[in-house]
Amino acid sequence: MKFAVIGGTGLIGSQVVENLNSAGHEAVPHSKSSGVDVISGRGLEEAVAGADVVVNLTNSPTFDEASPAFFRTSMDNLLAEAGKGGVGHFVILSIVGTDRVPELDYYRAKALQEEILAAGPIPYSIVRATQFMEFMDAVMSWTADAGTVRLPATPIQPIAARDVAAEVAEVAAGAPLNGIRDIAGPEIFTLDELGRITLAHKGDDRTVVTDPTAGMFAVVKGDVLTDKDAHLAPTRYTDWLS
Repeated sequence: MKFAVIGGTGLIGSQVVENLNSAGHEAVPHSKSSGVDVISGRGLEEAVAGADVVVNLTNSPTFDEASPAFFRTSMDNLLAEAGKGGVGHFVILSIVGTDRVPELDYYRAKALQEEILAAGPIPYSIVRATQFMEFMDAVMSWTADAGTVRLPATPIQPIAARDVAAEVAEVAAGAPLNGIRDIAGPEIFTLDELGRITLAHKGDDRTVVTDPTAGMFAVVKGDVLTDKDAHLAPTRYTDWLS
């Protein structure tokens, strides 16, 4: 099959392209650098031409109140071109719990993206993943200083990017789900606990302070970012660190 992977040069997209091509398909990466702009629509018609499947892995440049507009415009543009091009399957990557954290602008934006896709005319699949292991350094940097890292005790279930890419490629190559597949890492931690594990592995002597007000994930209530019933990926966090 032929796949148009929009956002195909990023962390997940590049690995999805590699996985699909290794499986004998033709997966073509598209991004701003290749002349495809999901907001202006530039290059979209050419990008989806002849594709059996569109995999949309583009992301909003911000996590704030501007993110819903990004997803609405990009999805409207992509669905219009995919419909005209006769695409038979449209896949997006979303977040476990995205519809259960209305306090976060970005999560509301991803929920909107899902709604737009589900309401559209093209058979679809949504892959919802838990937090990427690769993002832990960024999460810690939001609330760190020279001696401490402040993190809430929010439960998370981190997943390796390579496992996410493998699941997205598998779903994209299969029949449309017309629904959602949840994927998650094999272990659940609190975010402050994960911070301590990460710093210890790096030999970083900063102290992790449990702070229920620190960072973006402080507003998350309960265990909505985890899913014990999800498809569990194989990579454990300490193995990934190693």
